[in-house]
Amino acid sequence: MKTKELGTTGIQIPPIVFGGNVFGWTVDEKQSHALLDEMVERGLNTIDTADSYSMWVPGNSGGESETIIGNWLKKEPSRREKVVIFTKVGTELSEGRGGLSKRWITEAVEDSLRRLQTDTIDVYFSHWPDPNTPIEETLSAYQTLIEQGKVRAIGASNYNAALLREALETADAKNLPRYQVIQPEYNLYDRDDFNDELQNLCAKEAIGVVTYFSLASGFLSGKYRSADDIVGKGREEMLKKYFDDRGKRILAALDAVAERTGAKQAEIAIAWLIAQATVSAPIVSATNSNQLKSLFNAAELQLSEEDLQALT
Repeated sequence: MKTKELGTTGIQIPPIVFGGNVFGWTVDEKQSHALLDEMVERGLNTIDTADSYSMWVPGNSGGESETIIGNWLKKEPSRREKVVIFTKVGTELSEGRGGLSKRWITEAVEDSLRRLQTDTIDVYFSHWPDPNTPIEETLSAYQTLIEQGKVRAIGASNYNAALLREALETADAKNLPRYQVIQPEYNLYDRDDFNDELQNLCAKEAIGVVTYFSLASGFLSGKYRSADDIVGKGREEMLKKYFDDRGKRILAALDAVAERTGAKQAEIAIAWLIAQATVSAPIVSATNSNQLKSLFNAAELQLSEEDLQALT
């Protein structure tokens, strides 16, 4: 499977990043390991997780996903050389355990390294902006981690253009490490957070872009055809906004391309993201082997210019 450099990090990644948010949530450890085995065998080598995954599950407190990945790496230590690991810091795990202060980053990275059972995180992300901590303090903390070899590169998630620009200017002025990767919400429906200003800034500064909610919480999978389909599925709040006229036009475009190509709607929606010039790779999760096969299909799917324009 073809790979390309992630921004200016020197890190090579495939067209799709595997989302580890499902580990310890909708997928137990045994199934998670089976999916990771198949993922690596088929040429996908990049995993995205966070210290907060999956604290929203009753009985969890965060770190479950990292722990599952770490246990998988431990079973065959040589695997670590074959995979790229993204994780994040900043989400409030409990009182005093969150944000982007030097104190918390210094503590949190040790917790993540221990759970992941590795010495180095390939890309360490600021999960959310922290208005209570100066950017210089955050970047200084990351500089120390990079110098210690605990982190290779840093990224930012959920940053708008103004925040990212300020962080880049601070890094340049203070000779501190720059954010080299951004994680925005971006998909066929949700484009406002990344389109235009942030997209242009990333292109200008050669910043890698790894999108999340790449299938709009499942809306773009083609599984849900109307608002009635989500009733009782536990997804009403996440999905109800998509069933407007624009959402229906997007589904119709996906259906038309599916008819022409024989590909599934989810594969087409992912392939559209891969085809965007400023996108390095979308993050996509899978909970079973069939869904994982769809990721491989999407990575190989070549959409025509006509199809890309219709979807856009």
